[in-house]
This record gives sequence, structure tokens and C-alpha cells, in this order.
Amino acid sequence: MFDGVAKRYDLLNDLLSLGRTKAWRRVVTATIDPKHGMKILDIAAGTGSSSRPLADRGAEVIPLDFSEGMLAAGRKRHPDLPFTQGDALNLPFKADNFDISTISFGLRNTSDTLAALKEALRVTRPGGRIVIAEFSQPTNAIFRIIYLRYLMRALPAIAKKVSSNPDAYIYLAESIRAWPNQKGLAALLTEAGFERVGWQNLTFGIVAVHTGYKPKSEPTH
Repeated sequence: MFDGVAKRYDLLNDLLSLGRTKAWRRVVTATIDPKHGMKILDIAAGTGSSSRPLADRGAEVIPLDFSEGMLAAGRKRHPDLPFTQGDALNLPFKADNFDISTISFGLRNTSDTLAALKEALRVTRPGGRIVIAEFSQPTNAIFRIIYLRYLMRALPAIAKKVSSNPDAYIYLAESIRAWPNQKGLAALLTEAGFERVGWQNLTFGIVAVHTGYKPKSEPTH
């Protein structure tokens, strides 16, 4: 599915989010605060739009994605980035390897959210962080109703006019609607083994940026 929408994926995201995607990514970059010497794994990196600003700030970034179509589009746009094919549920890296693991708008597309979070925990060094940007639930009840109606009606209609694969965007709308709210994702992060879990709401809670830390030592039993 993602292979089929790779070429116009970023353009459509900007259109369907009413231009907010770039602003959300800027918050993620600021939250990560990339620096020279920092090693970052960008899971579900797609075409590299989330990886580019991290690399531009001097961090060593590995963009990873399951879709070869997305990776091919990313390699054309960012030939200097080491795009890597891989499964978020079985990451091809050794344990304790990255200062930060991050995933932007891709976690809900994995087949097992908890398993993906546990894998991210495994490859993150003790004391390192995870930073997740994902669609969430607007905090205002009235706005939440309006937003969900947009997702299920307007978004697929727009996608049919501008996308060669509108079914993919119907799936995306349904996946957003079915996704856990802010507290639900925080609970999954805690269950996976992260500590000091928190989140920041963006655009009235349409998107939330969750963070958590890998414990510096193994818990004692």
C-alpha cells in the first residue's frame, strides 16, 4: 500500500493536514534536539522528511522503513542518508545502539504496537529516549466530533481526487480513528518498559508527541 503512494505521500500529507505537517515535524526535531555525535534511529522514516532535519543538525541518523517504495523515493530525495529496509517488529540492530529512537506517524501502521515499542526499547541505550509523533484525540469534545467527521468523510473524498490509491487514505483515516488516545499510548509505552513517559499535545490534540526514557539499569525483582 505504501509503495503505491510513495511518490506523492509527503505532498498529500501536507494537503490533508491543512499544511500542519511541517510544523509538527519542527516540534519533533526540537524535542529530540539533535547534536553532533548523537546516534538516532528514525523508524518508519518513509521518504526521509523526518530524518532530514535531524541530519542537518549534525546527528548520525539511520532512516528505516518497511516499504521499499518509500525508501526508493527517499534515496532519490536524500542520497546522502543511509536508508535501510527493516521491520519495526524485528529491528536489524544490536541492543543499546542508539541515543534516541523516533517514529513519526508510523507507529499505528505496525501490526503490533507493543512489540514495536519493545523493539525500540531494545535498540535504545540505557538512559536514552524514544520520541513518537502520532495522530491522537482532540481534547475538546466538540472539536473532536468535527475532526472525526472530517477524517471519515472529507479526507477520503479529497484523496480520491488527488491520489492514485485513495483506498490507502481511507485506511489511514480509519487507523487514526481507531488509535489510542494520549493516555492509552502512554500506558503502552510504560508497559513496553519506558519510564518518565509524557506527551505534548499539538493542534488541540490532533497530534501528540510522546516521550519516554529507557531505564539506566535493569529493574530488580
